[in-house]
Amino acid sequence: MIPATDRDPLRSRQGTVGMRFPDLRARRTIAALLVIILTAAGGHAQAAQLATIVMDMRDGTVYHADGADRRQHPASLTKMMTLYLTFEAVRDGRIGLDQKFRVSRHAAQQPASKLYLKQGQQVSVRHLIRATALKSANDAAMVLAEGIGGSQAAFADIMTRRAHQLGMRNTTFKNPHGLTATGHLSTARDMAVLARHLFHDFPEYYNIFSRTNDHAAGKRIWTTNRLLSSYRGADGIKTGYTRAAGYNLAASAHRGSQRILAVAMGASSSAARNKKVAELLDLGFARAPGSVRMVKPSIAAPVLVASAPVPSPKPGAPATGLNALAEALVPAAHAATPPAATPVSYSQHAPESIADLPKARAVTGIMTRTALGAVGKGGIPMPPPRPGSTADSMAWSAEIGPYASETAALASLADIAAREITSGSDFTVNENRARGGEAGYSLHLAGLSAGSAAELCSVVSASDMGCNVMQVAAH
Repeated sequence: MIPATDRDPLRSRQGTVGMRFPDLRARRTIAALLVIILTAAGGHAQAAQLATIVMDMRDGTVYHADGADRRQHPASLTKMMTLYLTFEAVRDGRIGLDQKFRVSRHAAQQPASKLYLKQGQQVSVRHLIRATALKSANDAAMVLAEGIGGSQAAFADIMTRRAHQLGMRNTTFKNPHGLTATGHLSTARDMAVLARHLFHDFPEYYNIFSRTNDHAAGKRIWTTNRLLSSYRGADGIKTGYTRAAGYNLAASAHRGSQRILAVAMGASSSAARNKKVAELLDLGFARAPGSVRMVKPSIAAPVLVASAPVPSPKPGAPATGLNALAEALVPAAHAATPPAATPVSYSQHAPESIADLPKARAVTGIMTRTALGAVGKGGIPMPPPRPGSTADSMAWSAEIGPYASETAALASLADIAAREITSGSDFTVNENRARGGEAGYSLHLAGLSAGSAAELCSVVSASDMGCNVMQVAAH
């Protein structure tokens, strides 16, 4: 007989007619079994082991690696490749930032996280980039994939081939967003390689990863990367989470001339992920030298997308990444009225050292877009030095700007260094205050030859960015 205290108060008063619920002891046993089952299920879903790597963003030096070559689910770190191929398509003139892609039924049906785009909706590439990078919207990533590659399968094939050409040897993509799929795998090392390629290959777009919020398709969106507001110097790059992948994060941060990249895959929670990545970045800053020569990562071969049904670019679409700088994802930063221009001077009475240049030079000595228009965008009207001329024994420098942030200036440096025009030169990033009181930044490169300075400003001027050549007497 069941003790009175253990009788189920919810059982039928009818006794033999009504259904009897399990007694308290039985219910406790069932509850314990459910806990075990659910825990086992959760453990199976969160099966990924923690994999980490710390890399110098400047030259690729690895300062730490633990399980970095173990193939795991990358989750939304996948979207870094989707964005890479998007930036590439814009750079090559195949699509424009303001070109609109139609949302397919397949894209609209992608599960959250999403922007909740509607089938048939037309969304600009610019806004799709923002939604993919910040909100990690799966539907936006799919729209980009279908718009550029024609279909999910075709784009995934392009992603995988491109990954191998970038040096991501252990990566295979099956979709553009990172939702769990059989065979969709990567490694912490490969994700670090991809993040570094984004920084070096598309510096004009890298600032998108540092934003905490923006607008896309008429909606306000916020970043999923909380490390941006909690770690000093953090400026990107991408988060990821699925049950199979665990909590993933690729993060970059800079302090002075140091720039560190850390990747963690398979963390147990968002808090654990952020804490671990912060520790990894600290480790990188502690081990990295203050001065490192920029070494751009190599690319094996270009990917051809001839069969992709890409819409024709709109008239006037930027043909190169540098030309797209004027229409970059933060147009307001470059649309602000620049300080008054000072004409480029080739006086032989220049200061005797870079230290003698007034700091205000970075603001007052910048050639603005208006001034560039007067001399033409082909470059600074400076004749190359004649062999054996006095110019060969002179030191030259170049001042480039204005930039909206120190991050933007350093990102530009990566692109400049990749062109090998400035080999052996020194650089500084100067903060300057325009007359309105707003901060602006300029990039100063010293120790150039006359020909290198002229060539550099010719390249930079193609993007409508100011570039001022200065001559400094050699000791």
